[in-house]
Amino acid sequence: MEVNQVLDAKGLSCPLPIVRAKKAMDTLATGQVLEVHVTDKGALSDFSAWAKSSGHEILDQSIEADVIKFIIKKG
Repeated sequence: MEVNQVLDAKGLSCPLPIVRAKKAMDTLATGQVLEVHVTDKGALSDFSAWAKSSGHEILDQSIEADVIKFIIKKG
């Protein structure tokens, strides 16, 4: 899977990771992929709700050493 952009939102608290992800997603074309790295545990539910309401698709999410990684396809 090709990732078109990586966003480092580690250390930021809600709602900043979502705000930054939205700005990054606005620069991508439909079908492109954004990888987001966050440390805020609230992001697990926040990103799911945001993606669903925005028409984007979370392709993958994982947790590695307290960093949550989301792979999101722009809808």
